[in-house]
Amino acid sequence: MKILIGDDHLLFREGLRRLLEQLQGDASFVEAGTFDEVLDQCRAGGTFDIILMDLHMPNWPGFDGLREIQALQPGVPVVVVSASEALGDIRGALDHGATGYIPKSSSVKVMMGALNLVFSGGIYLPPGALTASMEAAPRRRTVEVADRSAGYGLTQRQREVLECLRLGKSNKQIAYELGLSEGTVKIHVTAIFKSLGVKNRTQAVIAAAAMSA
Repeated sequence: MKILIGDDHLLFREGLRRLLEQLQGDASFVEAGTFDEVLDQCRAGGTFDIILMDLHMPNWPGFDGLREIQALQPGVPVVVVSASEALGDIRGALDHGATGYIPKSSSVKVMMGALNLVFSGGIYLPPGALTASMEAAPRRRTVEVADRSAGYGLTQRQREVLECLRLGKSNKQIAYELGLSEGTVKIHVTAIFKSLGVKNRTQAVIAAAAMSA
């Protein structure tokens, strides 16, 4: 596994690398101290398996920078590890394609659990962010959550697929576990996004949390 760590604090990069080495002993690491260095590594460093980076590094262009990284490393998960716990930063990162958000204030135990989830293909969000997102949801969605039988208008099979998405499973894994073809899973995922009014898996996970609350 090849991991890119982007953070302007050397001490934090070293600490994060040591945690990652406990989870992925055979991983190789590339480090960057500025946003421009992150871009340079994305251009010249080959394909990464995952990118962990802070916000507001030197040369940080704003959240559109996440789009730049994704364009250079298509399909690679980009997880924000930041000192900021502002809901605006969390939402901004997710809206611009981040596949997770881990606060630097997390305990070692929480950080390890979050990284484990990310490495298994899941999406980690701070619990407070999930609560705030549910409270900020449109009234129409809140009413639907109150009616559990409605389930956002999802069929039983779609709810099963949504639960698999919440656990970070790939379409291939979902197809195997539910006895479906990958094509059928993709159709269900598209239908789920449409029913929930979301655009990606991260937003679907937030909706799933609301449904199970």
